[in-house]
Amino acid sequence: MSEPDGAAAGFIEPVSMEDDPAELFAGDAGTLDADVRRVLVQLLRRKFLLAERYPAQWRTLLENQQIIESRLHDLFVRLVVDHDRGVAYKQQVRSAELDVPILLKDDPYNRAEALVLVHLRTVFQRERGTGETSARVDIEELEQTVLTYFDPDDHNLARGQNEVRTAVHRLTREGLLTEESTDRYRITPLIEIVLSTEKLTELSRWLREQNEVAS
Repeated sequence: MSEPDGAAAGFIEPVSMEDDPAELFAGDAGTLDADVRRVLVQLLRRKFLLAERYPAQWRTLLENQQIIESRLHDLFVRLVVDHDRGVAYKQQVRSAELDVPILLKDDPYNRAEALVLVHLRTVFQRERGTGETSARVDIEELEQTVLTYFDPDDHNLARGQNEVRTAVHRLTREGLLTEESTDRYRITPLIEIVLSTEKLTELSRWLREQNEVAS
């Protein structure tokens, strides 16, 4: 009598080792390629993934967007891909109907950073309004503008300048600024995402009021 077929007998046909996902480390149960995992980690670690700064990772993201979105959704995190601006970023899912554990914590900008952001957004909007495709600022211009909002009785100029430069360094790391030469920066379109027109108007009004009170 012939032996029963493996599938008919309830057995699963063995899968060759060549068809198993390659382990990247001992005990690895993941199924994503290494490059896709790196993009996923970048999205979780950083506020933004910029096509201009990380072209290879951007291509990997677009080629594997569905599976990356799925992994983020498992964490109650939404992926936003802005093709026009060449930027991807994550958002915390929030729901009144569902108990959602909060993974992403807000990392608010301090006062100096907010002041720099307002000036950058204003310059970017003004230059775009005149038909320019890009906008640039230098560190001295930023210092002169931002320091006008500082306490006029505080005569420690060096401390104020240091706060502005520290703010610029953070915004450069996040991709809102790109240093093209020493102390000369190009404002990236990311500024429109971080600070919408409505938020700019609201924040600018508040800063003017604060400045009037201080004076």
